[in-house]
Amino acid sequence: MATAYTPGLTVTAQTIIRKTRRLPLKGQVLTTKGATVKPATVVARAELPGPVTTVRAAEKMGMEPPEIMALLKKGVGDTVTQGEILAEHKALWGLFKSSVEAPVSGTIEFLSEVTGNLGIRHAPTPVEVTAYLRGTVAEVLEGEGAVIEARGAFIQGIFGVGGERQGTLVNVAQSPDEVVAATALGPQHAGKVLAVGSLIHGALLRAAAQHGVVGLVGAGIIDTELKEWLGFDIGVAITGNENLPLSVVVTEGFGQLPMAQRTFELLRSLEGKAASLSGATQIRAGVIRPEVIVPHDDMEGGVRSSSGQNLELGTPIRLIREPYFGQLATVAALPHEPVEIETGATVRILEANLGDGRVVVVPRANVEIIGGD
Repeated sequence: MATAYTPGLTVTAQTIIRKTRRLPLKGQVLTTKGATVKPATVVARAELPGPVTTVRAAEKMGMEPPEIMALLKKGVGDTVTQGEILAEHKALWGLFKSSVEAPVSGTIEFLSEVTGNLGIRHAPTPVEVTAYLRGTVAEVLEGEGAVIEARGAFIQGIFGVGGERQGTLVNVAQSPDEVVAATALGPQHAGKVLAVGSLIHGALLRAAAQHGVVGLVGAGIIDTELKEWLGFDIGVAITGNENLPLSVVVTEGFGQLPMAQRTFELLRSLEGKAASLSGATQIRAGVIRPEVIVPHDDMEGGVRSSSGQNLELGTPIRLIREPYFGQLATVAALPHEPVEIETGATVRILEANLGDGRVVVVPRANVEIIGGD
């Protein structure tokens, strides 16, 4: 039987999750190997240097550069506050005064005797990296951050928006194909991550934001309604940095789709547990998947992961390219020889049995294995 490894979306109740938490620049690591951390625990901190504001002191006072240097009240390395007088000149027995003030607060970075200018470096911006999930520090990255390890449930989505958030997982759908009405959400859902079944529609997004929901996990989403809610088109770039009131994780694809039964049942089994989620997505090189992580205190039965399965007859898959994007299927046949497709490329293909009974031919690179427990 012909088989091939295809990286798929992981959906598992028990696995080991490792997350690298790294600063964007060198800084200080605030944790140690083996330490227990919570999602909000700061594991590393750095200071991002502020910008420099140039002050044309000689020009402002109508003087030559050497003259202004003799009048400066501050030197390189001195701190100044906004509005503080940097240089002052009195003429005609003090009847006429001219001065130059600091336009911003900061530290004097440079003085130029050639131009008569000086530079004020703004205060640095603190940058902190949190653990993101409850677990232990498996590795310390000197000057950069740490690797956090946890055991628990791990659900990858196919698409998402919004950054990292945490909240208690609550199920508001009774079946994988239910479309939850916006009126089902209320103040009791503030700070919660909601599993909403089939469709994350525009009204639901607005209601979730209104009631302080931190995350929505659903099978599908309507692209036009998402764009309307965002106020812009996300295009093909990486998501996750949007300034949004909540994060969204889509498990199946675009349109009204039923949630995979195993995903729905897993989410229901995790009701009331603390979850970490991220909507960050990148489909192209350096793939990043949106995710929901629920760490467990007890991992009875050992650790099992759904990643790294073989592609074979009957394997549940998801199609990840048009014209079948997001559709669920099973492998019906795996021809061994590569074939030429419409683009002119010669690739290995498979036959996929769609849920409506159709059998379609697609490149193997255009499918993902749906992981199970």
